[in-house]
Amino acid sequence: MEKKRGVKSWRRLHKWPGIILSVFILLFSISGIIMNHRSWFSSVDINRSYLPSHYTYNNWNLAAIKSSVAIDKNAILVYGNVGIWKTDTLLSTLHDYNQGFPRGIDHRKVESMIIDQNKTEWAGTLFGLYKRENDNELWQKVELPVEEERIVDLRIHREKLLVLTRSHILVQSENDKFKTIRLKATSSNSKVSLFKTLWMLHSGELWGTAGKLLVDFMGIVFIILSITGLLHFIFPKLIRFKKKKGQTVSQLASTFKSNLKWHNRLGWTLLPFLIIVTITGMFLRPPLLIPIASTKVEKIPFTELDTPNPWYDQLRRIIWDKKEQKFLLSTNNGFYYCDENFSQPPAKIDFQPPVSIMGCTVLEPIQPGVFMIGSFNGLFAWDIKNRIVFDYLKRAIWKPTRRVGPPISENMISGMIFLPNKKHVVFDYSRGAFDPAQKVQIGHMPTNVVQNSPMSLWNFALETHTGRIFEHLLGKFYILYVPLIGLLTLMLLISGFIIWNRRHRS
Repeated sequence: MEKKRGVKSWRRLHKWPGIILSVFILLFSISGIIMNHRSWFSSVDINRSYLPSHYTYNNWNLAAIKSSVAIDKNAILVYGNVGIWKTDTLLSTLHDYNQGFPRGIDHRKVESMIIDQNKTEWAGTLFGLYKRENDNELWQKVELPVEEERIVDLRIHREKLLVLTRSHILVQSENDKFKTIRLKATSSNSKVSLFKTLWMLHSGELWGTAGKLLVDFMGIVFIILSITGLLHFIFPKLIRFKKKKGQTVSQLASTFKSNLKWHNRLGWTLLPFLIIVTITGMFLRPPLLIPIASTKVEKIPFTELDTPNPWYDQLRRIIWDKKEQKFLLSTNNGFYYCDENFSQPPAKIDFQPPVSIMGCTVLEPIQPGVFMIGSFNGLFAWDIKNRIVFDYLKRAIWKPTRRVGPPISENMISGMIFLPNKKHVVFDYSRGAFDPAQKVQIGHMPTNVVQNSPMSLWNFALETHTGRIFEHLLGKFYILYVPLIGLLTLMLLISGFIIWNRRHRS
């Protein structure tokens, strides 16, 4: 008797939460599969008018603009998540400058741009390096000697283009060919962040394409479990309804049994994999992300992390320090100095400014030896030699603290443009454009820019997967969406196994 009561309790725990959670599990699974294959869906866009209001561009927010390059005294090219636009110094009128990029807003997301001494324009995007010469009005893709396509920074040094991907440094040689430079290892390269390890384990990328396809399969299994679970709830009601009408139910009863059999079989055979996918996902978002953000672990052997390249997926920004005659390199593990020829291992700088785990968004010189550093942790002026970090927005000296805080601050700096008159405008991801000195006023986003800047399907999947799509309903509590759904999903998986196991044993 006690055993039957226990099974009934587990059934109630599995049934009712499962009916509600099935919708969210479907959203997680479908969006996760899309996120695992960005290039497959890069040409598909979603009109922002169909999305909640906080996804509407307003005042150049949402990283619409990341930076700019000057064409002359009166014209600049601004670039970011809306592509490249030619404008004046007030951003009052903008002209489309994206001709030649492949279809899809993802292909127009420009991370860095530069103009060389020959007036050739270069753009680094999510999907490769492009150039535009004076006699050509179309962007043309440039072949690179590495498979990695994501460009994170471009610089001109000694009249040669320097291209930074997340794993390599490429230096321009003759005829637009590039020499690949692999940075030498340091003691810090022996370990990787726990966050990165869990990220790649959750997506399956840890084992390359095969691992991603395995996680895709787990997503399909979650979809099947959700649908068969809902059908298991609906079938008895359909059978009773048909019986009342005197209709035969033998075929429906047989389908009901087959549905339950496959629900159970998939659930208990793949339970360990389903639990791993669920738990790793929970730690990729706050608040569970906060305690692991700075934790380092050993590289897992025979995985994508165990690569001959010690700087795999660690590089973010680079700039030449004229005072020190060295390259200043921003990585996901802090800032380093590199010699001009990259012949020695990078040397980590002992006193550093705060940078969000999402990476450095602004790295520009203010004066010799002093750099502007921006990220989702704020905006800072960093005097490297004198070990001073000045909070540019709070107008105070920044002091390091041992307390682990959130990965973002109230000032989420997504970009900065430097105007020909030596003034600048800062861009906050949420608030958009503002001038800390209140000396520059720029125009509102023109209608043609907003209308030509949809959201990519991949980004829509990301917003859905992380729960940010529900922020307008949940407010700040949306941050608990991922861990809460994760915990409830674990409860469903465990309770389902207990119900199956007790019935199987009996």
